[in-house]
Amino acid sequence: MGKTEDTGTLDRLKLDVPAHIADIKPYEPGKPLEELEREYGISDSIKLASNENPIGPSPLALKAMEKAMGNLHRYPDGGGFGLNEKLAAHLKVPRTAIVLGNGSDDIIGMLTRALLRSGDEAVLSKPSFLMYDIMIRCADARPISVPLKGLDIDLDRMAAAITPKTRLVFVNNPLNPTGSMITSAQFESFLAKVPKGVVVVMDEAYIEFVRDDRCANGIDFLEAAVPVVTLRTFSKAYGLAGLRVGYGVMPEGIQGLLNRVRQPFNVSSLAQVAAIHALDDTPFLERTLRVVHDGLDYLFAELDRMGVRYFPTQANFFLIDVGRDAAEVFEKMLRRGVIVRSMVSYGFPHYIRINAGLPEENRRFLQALKEVI
Repeated sequence: MGKTEDTGTLDRLKLDVPAHIADIKPYEPGKPLEELEREYGISDSIKLASNENPIGPSPLALKAMEKAMGNLHRYPDGGGFGLNEKLAAHLKVPRTAIVLGNGSDDIIGMLTRALLRSGDEAVLSKPSFLMYDIMIRCADARPISVPLKGLDIDLDRMAAAITPKTRLVFVNNPLNPTGSMITSAQFESFLAKVPKGVVVVMDEAYIEFVRDDRCANGIDFLEAAVPVVTLRTFSKAYGLAGLRVGYGVMPEGIQGLLNRVRQPFNVSSLAQVAAIHALDDTPFLERTLRVVHDGLDYLFAELDRMGVRYFPTQANFFLIDVGRDAAEVFEKMLRRGVIVRSMVSYGFPHYIRINAGLPEENRRFLQALKEVI
């Protein structure tokens, strides 16, 4: 068994835990806003650290959930028929191409359970979403991490990292945490280098925020010779992060495999009805994009005036070079009631990441940053 902080406790419990599980480093989510305020003795804080929707959830989704509350004694639709039908029409794909998940990371878990065996490999960029690494290790498979090229995914090196043991390749577009993107031409060229027997997973959690029309769209490659699974979520642009609802779009054969390992009732009834109505709430989505894009443009202009280096983005977040220890800047910002994300653990010791907030939140962030740096 691998050595971890919990090894002593497990030994006392006489548990023989597989080494590939004991060696996994747990995912560490950010602390809730209320807990941070108690811990630091602050109030009226703002959170720009989790890439959440600044204007809240879809009003149509809220009304639909209120109406559905009376049926909470019933199990949800285990097949997600209504949401599947809505997504199929919205995306113009067959209903048999869709798998619903308790967030898109639920789909990641299904993919690794269904397609990875002990000793297999899966290729991913480093850094990227931490759940890729965790889910790969849960299957007793080996994550093959490929460093970024600057702040971009290095598709050439990822293709070169594929071996006969490779079963999955994870591509994050736009990339969290950098906000960079892959073009359709780049992705098509990459797929031409991927051998048969490998599934490419295109994680598009932030695709709605993209402003560059050259950006690759995984759903356009649904019929590609290499199987492409596209992951999307209602957590960001649709403001439903607290409900945990996402989905994958994939070839029918892979959809059938995932439904063999998908837990029954994995998406709650409230999440399903909220997602259905959020897709109809076009004014809310348009307002979200306007607030985020206007916020990004304002922040970029003000940081230019301050002489602070930042990096362009195709997501709702971006990186800022604070020119010093990012963990220190995080602490000082927090004590001013502004929660940002330090990128030290991602390998960027002088960078912080923020998402665009409401206008007053953006102004408050800038004022706090001026005081700190």
